[in-house]
Amino acid sequence: MNPFELKGKVALVTGASYGIGYAIATAYAKVGATIVFNDINQELVDKGLAAYKADGIVAHGYVADVTNEEQINAVVAQIEKEVGVIDILVNNAGIIKRIPMHEMTAKEFRQVIDIDLNGPFIVAKAVLPSMMKQRSGKIINICSMMSELGRETVAAYAAAKGGLKMLTRNIASEYGEYNIQCNGLGPGYIATPQTAPLREEGHPFNSFIIAKTPAARWGTPDDLMGPAVFLASAASDFVNGHVLYVDGGILAYIGKQPK
Repeated sequence: MNPFELKGKVALVTGASYGIGYAIATAYAKVGATIVFNDINQELVDKGLAAYKADGIVAHGYVADVTNEEQINAVVAQIEKEVGVIDILVNNAGIIKRIPMHEMTAKEFRQVIDIDLNGPFIVAKAVLPSMMKQRSGKIINICSMMSELGRETVAAYAAAKGGLKMLTRNIASEYGEYNIQCNGLGPGYIATPQTAPLREEGHPFNSFIIAKTPAARWGTPDDLMGPAVFLASAASDFVNGHVLYVDGGILAYIGKQPK
């Protein structure tokens, strides 16, 4: 038996029309999972469905806002009816607003918290009853370097991702007796559309990240595929409440000495 196989499993990856979520869902499909994803509007869902089809993957896409509890409850019920009980949940949907804290409005702060922290709570809450009933399940929260570190202009994001780390530990604590494992996946600095402005030629943050990373490069969505499969598979059945950082070594490294 291959402990990394996901054949017969239904995986819901939120916000997986592109980027990190898409890479994770693609990895799951390659090891046998049935892929379900949602996004905020039909245009993004259609974009995702077209991309999966081009890659030879049959995926099921739904429109739902992760911050809307009624929508999420309805979509989870619809998925269970049309596809099957969700065995794997990846809380991937998220946003970032790079604004100095003293310039950020409370409304902007709340929006980031709502999507990045309340959203995972709402979706996990929706899938937990069926996981408890079948006494198995995997919940993977996409955490961040900002679950551990602070940085200028990301007060709301860091607060949300730090909270998500603790939500991960609490879900593990509360539902481990049902054979449900909840872990975090903490990407380092990954080359995605979200980080594109920071990777522009000549941007000082680009050279800073390369100097701060022992691997001396930005990560790619593909770097997250293996760790995501591990956390979703039987290989991690006794791993619970852990955040697996896929960061090229940033958290282990003080950085290069300036010349």
